[in-house]
Amino acid sequence: MKDIHEVLRRKQAKFAQLTKQIEALQQAAEKLREVAPLLAESDEEERTVLAEVEEQGMAARAAAPAGGAAAAPKPARAPRWP
Repeated sequence: MKDIHEVLRRKQAKFAQLTKQIEALQQAAEKLREVAPLLAESDEEERTVLAEVEEQGMAARAAAPAGGAAAAPKPARAPRWP
């Protein structure tokens, strides 16, 4: 049979460790709550910029010749050896 005091000591140590982890997680959650609105604003700005870039890309493709004759050829690549 295990020594009851040793078992109790281990359980208390584990409890103390878990308590510290819970406190750290609570602090992280509090900081994330402060930053979340800023991240949401940033996401909205990124979506706006991406939409504008996409629209410009579509306009450029529409203005390009349909035959694609103006497209530059891809440069030749040397084969890769393992």
